[in-house]
Amino acid sequence: MSRNLLLISTSTTHGTGYLEHAEAEIKKLLEGKKSILFIPYARPGGISHNDYTAKARKAFAQWGISLTGVQEYDDAVKAVREAEAVFIGGGNTFVLLRQLYQNKLVEPLRERVRQGMPYMGTSAGTNVAGKTIGTTNDMPIVHVKTFDALQLVPFNINPHFLDPDPSSTHMGETRDTRIAEFHHHNRQPVVGLREGSMLRVQGDKIQLLGPHPARVFLQTGKPMEFKASEDLNFLMEAY
Repeated sequence: MSRNLLLISTSTTHGTGYLEHAEAEIKKLLEGKKSILFIPYARPGGISHNDYTAKARKAFAQWGISLTGVQEYDDAVKAVREAEAVFIGGGNTFVLLRQLYQNKLVEPLRERVRQGMPYMGTSAGTNVAGKTIGTTNDMPIVHVKTFDALQLVPFNINPHFLDPDPSSTHMGETRDTRIAEFHHHNRQPVVGLREGSMLRVQGDKIQLLGPHPARVFLQTGKPMEFKASEDLNFLMEAY
């Protein structure tokens, strides 16, 4: 597969504007491209597709990239098949995946990525790039017929990964605990992406970018920490 992906934990980090922390990597991903198709289905906070698109359009305009929302086309499938690149924004992962299936975009997106079309996601848009959405942090506010996601990579991702706070008196489950529960029923690895971090995937090569290490969970063994300089390519050979 000729993957060309940028999978970002979050669209905004503390003290930065929308997508600002990932600007350099976005420009590399979209080098030579003049336009990008935005899929706003995740609707953070329930905002309209058009309002969400306007927010994304403003950011990309600064970089000389023309952005249009998929909802602006009469034929969403045709829009994906003709897009130079695709960006799926964050919000609620269940709402996003349901809309992708309802609008019959799952297979066209997989096909275009296999052909080498650049794909970038933030938060929910990163979640759906994985094998399933079973490790999202979002509430299941709508019903989806399947948790099977775009499967652009053969593992799951947990964006916004948070480490336990040793000074906290909260007795609820940590992210580590929840992912361990996931692995009682599922085999695929899970990558915990901390805020400001992202995965750059080119073909069968994967690179961690950003200021923080990633926490990798396997079904067997203890979680492992990987720095940006360390090899994560084994994830591309997962189940």
